[in-house]
Amino acid sequence: MEELVSKLAAFIATDILKQPKRAIRADEALISSGLIDSFSLMDISLFVEGNFGVRIDDTELNAETFDTLEQLAKLIQSRQ
Repeated sequence: MEELVSKLAAFIATDILKQPKRAIRADEALISSGLIDSFSLMDISLFVEGNFGVRIDDTELNAETFDTLEQLAKLIQSRQ
């Protein structure tokens, strides 16, 4: 789980936020805090599908599924 969170955090910090030194905690709110916007969810979804072989349905692109790295890592683990 830590490895998943680390990879997701690095992608979001570097590619989405354009702040490669930004540390993102596993339990930090991403969407509900306004750190990332809804447009970024598609990029994250494509990253997850391409790197972890997990399919993310369009209906899952929301704060209930993607609000923390921990939530997203659990979703990935449950589908691998």
